[in-house]
Amino acid sequence: MEVFTQIQNLKTFSHAKAFLASLCEITPSIERAIVCAQKSHEGQFRKTGEPYIVHPMCVACLVAFYGGDEAMICAALLHDVVEDTDISLENVSVDFGESVSQLVDGLTKIDEIREEELGEKTTNQRMAVAALTFRKMLITAVNDPRVLVIKISDRLHNMLTLEGLRDDKRQRIAKETLVVYAPIAHRLGISSIKNELEDKSFYYIFPQEYHRIQDFLKNNNQPLSLQLNDFSRKIQELLLKNGFVESSFKVESRIKRPYSIYLKMQRKGVGIDEILDLLAVRVLVENTLDCYKVLGLVHLAYKPIISRFKDYVALPKENAYQTIHTTIFDHSRVFEVQIRTFDMHKNAEFGVAAHWKYKSDGAIAPSLDWLKNLQYQNNNIEEFYELAKNDLYREDIVVFSPNGDTFSLPAGAVALDFAYLIHSELGDHAKSAYINNKKSSLLQTLKSGDIVRIETDKNENPKYTWIDMVKTSRAKNHLKIQSQNRIKEIEKKAAINILATIFGKDSAIFARYLSMRGLDSELAKCVSDERHLQERYAQITQSFKTGNWLTRFRFNVLAPKQIRIENFVFLSNRTINGVAFDYCCRPKYGDSMMAILTNQKAIIHHKLCDKLSESIKNGAPMVFVKWAQMQKSTYKVIVSLEDKKGTLAAFLNVLAKENCNVIGISYSGQGTSTAASYCEVIFDTDKKQKSIKDTLMNKFAIVEFSNFKDAYQNG
Repeated sequence: MEVFTQIQNLKTFSHAKAFLASLCEITPSIERAIVCAQKSHEGQFRKTGEPYIVHPMCVACLVAFYGGDEAMICAALLHDVVEDTDISLENVSVDFGESVSQLVDGLTKIDEIREEELGEKTTNQRMAVAALTFRKMLITAVNDPRVLVIKISDRLHNMLTLEGLRDDKRQRIAKETLVVYAPIAHRLGISSIKNELEDKSFYYIFPQEYHRIQDFLKNNNQPLSLQLNDFSRKIQELLLKNGFVESSFKVESRIKRPYSIYLKMQRKGVGIDEILDLLAVRVLVENTLDCYKVLGLVHLAYKPIISRFKDYVALPKENAYQTIHTTIFDHSRVFEVQIRTFDMHKNAEFGVAAHWKYKSDGAIAPSLDWLKNLQYQNNNIEEFYELAKNDLYREDIVVFSPNGDTFSLPAGAVALDFAYLIHSELGDHAKSAYINNKKSSLLQTLKSGDIVRIETDKNENPKYTWIDMVKTSRAKNHLKIQSQNRIKEIEKKAAINILATIFGKDSAIFARYLSMRGLDSELAKCVSDERHLQERYAQITQSFKTGNWLTRFRFNVLAPKQIRIENFVFLSNRTINGVAFDYCCRPKYGDSMMAILTNQKAIIHHKLCDKLSESIKNGAPMVFVKWAQMQKSTYKVIVSLEDKKGTLAAFLNVLAKENCNVIGISYSGQGTSTAASYCEVIFDTDKKQKSIKDTLMNKFAIVEFSNFKDAYQNG
């Protein structure tokens, strides 16, 4: 946008103040905030060389451009004073009022990342800082979403003025911008900021790819512009011939943005010359009915590609975005056509800020319910980061409840995602789904327009293995919580069964004995900790000698000993003549497991097996079991590599340095200078998953990283 270029070129305080005055009235409060900021930052300079005061002035200009109120503009001017100067939050409250103080407080809390909040020293610091910033931004914004608009304006000006920084710092800031700030701008519906943040980040993160795309567009500018102008003229003539007057509509044309082109190249694995819809026109009309009139005229005049048709006017996105998207053929060329009203256009460009900037009732207000639904406070910061950014930056579908209510879900969502979106209880006890009145699996992928009904049963519980199949963080989080609760319950009951088997007693009676003697604390450890089981055995044996409860417990019991069979180590005083897997779950080497004792044979189950759970509840005899030795974990990684000599070798060299054994490689070079390549590598290592994953993600563009070890834990 032109305003971004103008703000980027502001280098002095006087020019910045004059530009701010052109965007908003300089009220007495704003004037006092300017004076306060100028005095506080006196003598400070940015890395780019200009006085530091220019930065808060430019942030205030952006906030004013997006219709921010007086309090927001003052907070933008003062957003660094509490953190960087001697001025306290109390001073801000006294001088500028509670509203400004709360905004500045929110902005300061986002920036205050204390060392103790970063977790263990082994945690990747950059990831932790970005994730913690992300969480603070979103949690702070629940109380006042205006904080987010100021914060992304702050980041936008930083991105506009990155040239003065070292390359490594530019890279770090750009990466954080792409995965933290651009998604938030997207969720707020402010596409103008989102687009600018994406393109600027792309420029710094992948400069070669950026310049290749720009060179292609520059070299082909003349034919592309001619095609675009010709098609725009045809659309204009089509509307004029069919009752539209020139003043009632506007036709805009554009070539897709560099980052948008890059994403399409990555998703489809093609070069830029193979992308069909580089060119797009946008038709703006006065009212909603005219949107559909234009759509009808365009589809009658040109052959549409129906699979690409999307109606966000009738079914708006959650961020209030409303536009009809269609793609058509004009002879051999493909064009994207967007149709929206003038008010919808303002909403698309300015999002939540449109309702401050324009006092129009012509477009719906963005829903900010997504902020309140971010229930990740109990997750560690990295988990929060992954879950939240997936929720914020996604393509949506719209489905219906049987009552006709609409619900937004990410593309690829399944029926269980819908159940958890409605209510956690519905998801926790979902039995099956009815999609368009047809009984379906809870893991059936939904499409836009589906009517979904969930059938429940109080005895049903979701399987943790479904965590990789659901798309929303809400569903993933609930499945994780359900699994953790279930594991705790299973482990405690299994521990009682293991001890009851050692002492040859009924598990229900033995549980009462342990409770009465105060021996039932931390029982779950007996399932996985051999030493703890031995200690608990000794404590129980000692209690028999001193207690007077049920004299029949007073007898000598053989101490459990290690028994090794095949790849398993058991701890028991019972005879074990063999090992078998039940048909129900068949855990793989290294999976979490338990063993039921049946006719002197240990039957191995996965810890989260439903049949095992039922056996444990029924008091089945059990024995302690663990794998005989730790096996290396096997991983699959898909990495996007620049299609040039040496990139694959560099990736494999990093794996070699990390003591990873490569098992298989599948490489898909595209054969064009503009295309990135995907490489799938399968390897094993004895390193922890988090360690190797962090190493690779810090050095390469990782598309997918998955663990072949345990389907119950992957994700």
